[in-house]
Parts: sequence; structure tokens; C-alpha cells
Amino acid sequence: MSGFRVQNRGLIDRHKTLSFQFDGKSCTGHPGDTLASALLANGIKIMGRSFKYHRPRGVWGAWFDDSNAIFNISLGAIQLPNCPAATTYLEDGMQARSVNTFPSARFDIKGVLDWFSPFLPAGFYYKTFMRPNWHLFEPTIRKMAGLGKLDGNIIEEYQSDQIHQSCDLLIVGAGPAGLAAALSASQKGSSVVLVDDHDIAGGSSYQQQSNIENKPASLWIRDQIAAIAGNGGRILLSTTAYGIYDHNLVALIQDSGFGHAPRLWRMRAKRILIATGAIDRQITFANNDRPGIMSAVGALEFLGRYGVLVGKKIALLSNNSHTQNTANLLREAGAEVETFDTGDNSPVAIGGKKLRALNIDGKSHSCDVILASGGLTPVVHLWRHGGGRLEWNEAIQAFIPAQATTGMRAAGAANGIYELDEALADARAAALDQPSPKVQSAYQIKALLPDINSKKRQWIDFQHDVTVKDIELAARENYSSVEHLKRYTTLGMASDQGKTSNMAGLAVMASLQNRTISEVGTTTFRPPFVPVPFELYRGVKRQQLFNPPKRLALEAEHRNVGAAMGEYGGWLRPAWYGDDDPHNTIRKEVISARTHVAIIDASPLGKIEIMGPDAEKFINFVFYNTLTTLKPGKIRYALMLSERGIVYDDAVITRVDQNRFIISCSSSHVEGVNNALEGWRQDGNDPDRIFVHDTTQNWATITLSGPKAGELLSKLDMSIDLSPDAFPHMTFRQADFLSVPARISRVSFTGDPSYEISVPTLHASALWSAIAKAGKSVQAAFIGVEALSILRAEKGYIIVGKDTDGETMPHDIGFSQPRLRKESAFVGDRALHTHAANGQNRRQLVGLMVKGNECKIVTGAHLIDQSGSKPRSIGYVTSSYDSPTLAHPIALALLENGTARIGESVAVWNQGDIRQATIASACFYDKGGGLLNA
Repeated sequence: MSGFRVQNRGLIDRHKTLSFQFDGKSCTGHPGDTLASALLANGIKIMGRSFKYHRPRGVWGAWFDDSNAIFNISLGAIQLPNCPAATTYLEDGMQARSVNTFPSARFDIKGVLDWFSPFLPAGFYYKTFMRPNWHLFEPTIRKMAGLGKLDGNIIEEYQSDQIHQSCDLLIVGAGPAGLAAALSASQKGSSVVLVDDHDIAGGSSYQQQSNIENKPASLWIRDQIAAIAGNGGRILLSTTAYGIYDHNLVALIQDSGFGHAPRLWRMRAKRILIATGAIDRQITFANNDRPGIMSAVGALEFLGRYGVLVGKKIALLSNNSHTQNTANLLREAGAEVETFDTGDNSPVAIGGKKLRALNIDGKSHSCDVILASGGLTPVVHLWRHGGGRLEWNEAIQAFIPAQATTGMRAAGAANGIYELDEALADARAAALDQPSPKVQSAYQIKALLPDINSKKRQWIDFQHDVTVKDIELAARENYSSVEHLKRYTTLGMASDQGKTSNMAGLAVMASLQNRTISEVGTTTFRPPFVPVPFELYRGVKRQQLFNPPKRLALEAEHRNVGAAMGEYGGWLRPAWYGDDDPHNTIRKEVISARTHVAIIDASPLGKIEIMGPDAEKFINFVFYNTLTTLKPGKIRYALMLSERGIVYDDAVITRVDQNRFIISCSSSHVEGVNNALEGWRQDGNDPDRIFVHDTTQNWATITLSGPKAGELLSKLDMSIDLSPDAFPHMTFRQADFLSVPARISRVSFTGDPSYEISVPTLHASALWSAIAKAGKSVQAAFIGVEALSILRAEKGYIIVGKDTDGETMPHDIGFSQPRLRKESAFVGDRALHTHAANGQNRRQLVGLMVKGNECKIVTGAHLIDQSGSKPRSIGYVTSSYDSPTLAHPIALALLENGTARIGESVAVWNQGDIRQATIASACFYDKGGGLLNA
């Protein structure tokens, strides 16, 4: 291959010259060049080496369909590995090194491995290195594996923007079909987003150098772009759709230039139109991997976009009519072109690092480039990502889109329509969601199957050195499925993803099995369509954004009354109020809560609503407790378990009406509980009969707790009978506050009478002000999370994750009845009846007391058994406080067989110090529960 520039061709800026290096050799190019086009223009033939045998490789395609030329690139202090040369735009000062080579692509020492290829067939390492022990060879093999070289330096500010948007119609591909579709849809008032992976729209139109609808292609493209923008449509260039996911979510990566993190777009589209065009597929013949053999479409792309003629003496080998115009365009550009029909001939490429000739039927034809075109193949990867099916089209000898998921269509060449006018008509119909017009295709192609009896090597996957013989070996060893074939031979893996090798591999498998390609089928295409940097997946959760605290709607009000803010369960919440010593302040808050009334911002508590005809059955399955007997207006405490029977969270569940429940889960577990509910909703249930909505952020909650809580609530004039008989503990009422809806739950986390009042978040400040004003007459006090933690520990109420661990089951914390009595199935039920679940020495929740004049026990201290030769840990302290109410320290702990040992003494070990504590019930305050019902 001896490429050179053609005057007046291409989209590059010839007024400016860029300098760069490849494998240490100095070269030049122009703005608009890719590394591949610039190297071709400099006469560089060998750009890489294959992974397995280190055979010399040149470019096959001109864009994403090339997997041969992959470089490590440095620009200043920035170094990036595994950059595809055909899609990396040239910048001044770039230094590119071919991967998998030493010292260079032209001369690679490891090229000697090709001499041993007869002993290194597909899967040889599975068989060769099992004895005497795989681990003897593993370090060396893993060291040889992989492509590229990572740079240990961190690129400062290399951070991808994350953008979420939606549109009526997303069109992938800004070629003629995509542009026509975008204009038609935008004229009808649809919000249209058109994306294309090139930096200049136009697609394949630059290859053909022809008119479009009686206009020069460049003028037609310019007019379409202007009209689309005028109608409010958006065009995102240098943007690749690399995956389609559930519910028409399309992932887009927008290039920001070398060394700059790309931008991630998450586009939710009502409809998706695939206009990704078609690529050339290879022809399988002897030595078809030599540098200088490339696709005919790729040659036209290099000529049309970059003004590079890939060779001066070209042999064009083809089985289809599409290449007739290709030969004419190359001749017009100055090349000598000789065309060959594949027919029944057995072509052989002659040459090593330098291509010399094409041999057909024993006759040698001198050339410096062989363009091989085995037919156009629609780019259907995204179609398959979105769940669309494929069907074999005999007329064009290719798989084309067939049955699709809702809201997805294909148009133009991606739909198997290769004539320009017909493709435009097809695209416009698809854009308006109209039936596709009938097409009379002039495209002709001959079925082409490889010569499986040839003794010479024929290459299928250029990157992984998969040959016809490798596929034949896989078939002999009964890897008959295309998916098995792919994994056994590594055919179509890595950056290729089947773009160049898939159809050739299917053709070989069909020949070996005496079946058609349609019967063999095709492999499953999965995202990403092109390689994307890990940065794109890392997202924005880092540094200050790694786990940003959630903020209360009333944060300003809390700060105005002296709140000391702290992070609890991911929320920034008041820890205590006032500038006094924190220990004294917290003590005063506890005493105020027990003697008068406490005002607590409980907005972070979960408020997940479950509704629908199957809501009762669903919630009864997800939670440990029986909830079918819960009546509307009533509340029940319940536990959510993992499938292993471990306590995941506790919650109070309100039944609003027959088909509606509110789950008030722990503030730190809202996201996890919501995800678990959604997971179970979609597993074995009809999702149209159950609906899960996390409304935590929609409602602000203020809790009144203490002997005077009811008196304070009555001052808010919500017209509710607050008498114990009318509004008992664990009941729910709906009311109005200043003409907005309010929810009131009589539920306690302190052991005293408590009311949780929830109003829409926008009205939180008004509720807070009203409570603060009315609270002065009953000596109400604001209390923070620290005081609340003491109040709940005095009552023996747990915090899941603090007073439980990854082995705690419900019966370990005193809830054993549901597992014995609940008849219907629930999550984790089987795990509760295993041998381990019923062991005698399970750690159970207990309380610990010390003498009144002793200091409190350290949280995390071990409870030890000293009866043996060495001390043994039999539990640990989960919570520990100085109790202002009881006037002595208290603690909660998990202790082996703890409930049977109440009243005994236990040794407590912390950092070498041992002291004694008395095992007690976990409940220290109001053990009879009379205050809750007052």
C-alpha cells in the first residue's frame, strides 16, 4: 500500500500541517485527519500486530470497523492506551506506539510466534497447560495477555459530564437517511435528537461524490442541517450511541478531544430510529490478512473524507454490484484499478510485509492494494441491543432488522436498502411512523462461501488470529453453536465485536455443517458498540460527590435555633441544639423529652407507598410479619429480611386503605428498601397490579414526643380527637393543616406518647413555625439525633445495622412468632428453619447494666467467656449511653444465648481492660408499655 493525497478531495484543512510520530518515525498530517488516514498518506503500511501470532496488520476499515490499528498515544503529559487509529483524530505533537509489538509494528521480535502456529490452534492453552499444574504457567500467560500499556499517572480533571435528557425521536446516524428522517420528524413538531459519531454530518455521502436529490451532496447536507435546527431539532456530532437499554434508554458517548473525558448522555426516547448504515464484509481467501488488504468501502471513505488514495495499483475483488462505482471513483482519483469477480476462483494474496500481487487461477496480477468486498452488511448491533430480532435476507445475503421492540425502527442501509432514493423514502416513512414503501433493489450479490478445503491459511478474525482451520477444529470438537464457537476461538471478541469477523465466521460454520447462514444464526451483540473509557462508567460519585449528604427542607430553621449539624444515615441532621457543652445539652434534651415534650425533625424516615390490587399480598410476602390482618387506619411494626433470613431493615407499616400502604423504613435504608421492593415486584408478580413509589422527599415529618405531646398537637387545631380511645397507639389519621393535607401517625421511637405529623415539603416551614410557637406554653424543646438515640436505647428499640449485624435473625431480637405461625410464604422463610438458624448459641439482643457510679461501657467492647484456657468472645456491645432518665449507664449487646442469661454477670473486655456488667432485658424504660397508650 503506497497511499498519497489527492488534491481537491476530502474534508481536511490543508492550510495547516500537524506533526506527529508513529513508532518513533516522524510524520505529518492535517486537521481533520485520523491517525489512520495520516499514516496512509505518509505511506505507512504496517500499523499493528495481531494478538496471538504477531502477524503484521494494516487497516481494514476507515472507522469503527477497523480493529487492526490500535495505538498507545501520548500528547504532552497525557497518555492513553488502546486508541483505535481509525477513530482517533490527529493532533499536533502526538506520539503513537502500536500495541502488542516490540520494538515496532514493522519489526516485532514476537513475530517468530507465527512459525509455531501449527502447534498453537484455538483453545490450545486449555489443553496444554493443565499439567502438571496450571498455576505454574499462569503468571507468564497473564503477563503476555492483554493489549496496550496503562500509564500510572492520573489525568487531572478527567471527569465525564453526566447528562440526562429525553426526546420524542432519537435518530442514530447522520447520513442521508438520518438527515432526511430528522427533517421530516421535526417538521411535524416532534422533538428530535440526531446523533452521529463523526465530527461532520453526512455519513456515506462523502464516499460516492454524487448528487442527492439533484443537489451536490455537500449543499444538500448543509440545507438539511439548517432546516432541522430551524425546526428545533438537535444534532450531536462526535457522539456515538454505544448501547440501548430497557425502556428506550440510549447511552451516548460524546467525544471531547484527546485527553479530555468524554461526555455521557443518557437519552430516554419515545421512539428510536436506527440509521447506522452498512459496512463492507471481508472475503475469506488465502493470506487475506496481509497489510494492504482492506475493505472497498473503507477505501472510498479514506478518499472522500480525508483525500487519501489508499494505493496506486489496486486489485478490486468483489461479489456484488456496489463496487462498480467504487472502481470508477478510484480511477478518477488517479489509481489503476483491476476488478475481479470472486466466482469459483481461489484467490491468494502474494506478499509478506509488502503486498505484491493477487493470484487468481494461477495467474498473478501485480498490485499494491487489494480491496475486498464480500457484500454490504447492515450495522444492526444497536438493533439487537434494544431487543430487536433479525431475519436473513437472501437477496442481499445479510441479516436485516425484523421484529422490534416498541418504539424502534431501522431505515436506509441499516434496514438493507442500499439505493439512495429508496433509502431516503424509507427513512422519511420511518420518521413519521408510517409503513415502509416497497423497494425494488438494483443491488446484486452472489452468495459466497469460503473454501474450507484449502490447505492455506484463511483468516476470519484479524485481531485474534482466528482462521478457517480454527473454526473447523471447534466444529470437530462439537462446538456447533455460534455462541460456543465465539468463546472457544475468541472470534469477534474485544474491540471488533463481530463487525468484520462475524459474517465470515458464520459462513465457515455454515459450510462445515452443510447448512445455510440463516440456519446457523448469529451471535448476540452486546453493549458497548465501541470501546469506551472506564471513566464513563465511573460516573460522578467521587470526592465531594462520592456520597453527598441529603439536606432537610428545614435546615435553615434548625440552624436559626442553634442546631449543631451532623451526618446520620446519609442525612445532614441536627445532632443537638445550643452552644453549651454537648454532653450537658444532650442530657437536658433527654430530660425535656421525658418530662414535657420533644420536637424532632423526622423527615428522613422513609415514606414508600405500595398500592394496587395485589398490594396486600405483595407486602405480606416481602415482610416477615403478617400484614393481611392489618386494618385500614392501623400501623404495625415489621421486619424486612434478606433471602438468608437476616434482618435487613425494620419499618412501621401503615394501611391507608384496602389497596394502599405506606412503609416508613429507616432513614439510611430508604434506597435499599425501595430497590428491594422493586426487585420483588418484578419477580413473579404482575407489575401492573402493584406500584411502588418512594415519596420520602415529598413529605416533611415533625415528631412530637413526650407526656405533653397530645396537648401540643391539640393546639395546632387539626380537628382530630386525640383521646386514647379515639386515637390509640399505632393508628393513623389524615387531617388538614392550613388547608393542605396532613398525615398523623401515633407511633413512638422513644417509649413515650408520640405523634408523627407529615405535610408536603413545601409547607414544612409553616408547620415548624406553628409547632414552635405553640410549644412554648408546654415547655417544648427541640432535640437532636443524639438525644433521640438515648431515648430509644432506654426503651430497647434497635437501630438496624447498629444493634444488628450480618447474622442477626428476627428471633435473635425477640420476634419469633411469625416464623412459627405465619402460614404464607415470605422472603427469607426457609432460611429461618435451618440448623444454623436454630443453633443454641446464637447471639441475641440483651441489655447491660453497670453500677450507677461507674462509667459507661465502650461501644464495640467484647463480651468474653473466661472459663476456658483462653478468653473467648461471645458477643459485643452495640450501643452504650449514660442514661439521664435512669441515672446510670446502659448498653445494648448481642450475646450468645443472651436471653437465657438475664440476671447473670458477664465480663466485658476492651483493649485489655476487663470489667463486669449485669445482663438485663433490652428494655429499661416503661417495661409494661403503659406510657405508650396514655
